[in-house]
Amino acid sequence: MEGCLFCGIVAGSVPSTEVLDSETCYAFRDINPAAPVHVLVVPKEHYESVEAVGSAQAVLLGDLFDAIRAVAAKEGIAESGYRVVTNVGEDAGQLVHHLHFHVLGGRSLRWPPKGSDAGG
Repeated sequence: MEGCLFCGIVAGSVPSTEVLDSETCYAFRDINPAAPVHVLVVPKEHYESVEAVGSAQAVLLGDLFDAIRAVAAKEGIAESGYRVVTNVGEDAGQLVHHLHFHVLGGRSLRWPPKGSDAGG
């Protein structure tokens, strides 16, 4: 989608630090990390948020969660634990309107999240 930051990252016109690249998903390091490991996992196809996906995207959702697990393993946080966050809408703090999942780990995370534990 024109003007979408994450579509630009997926297309390669906006620089990013790649962590994982598959046929349907792309994962890259957050430029403002809230934890030692903070990777964003996005579908290559534009969906605005969780509100835009459903059973018709079941394969894509499976691919996204496979990518999340692969990122956690690659980053060495699969065994110690990690948090997966997605925000929907302005009140939840969604800053980029392209479905994305934050994978956070590498230290003990608090619950409920406060400040930098929340993701963006």
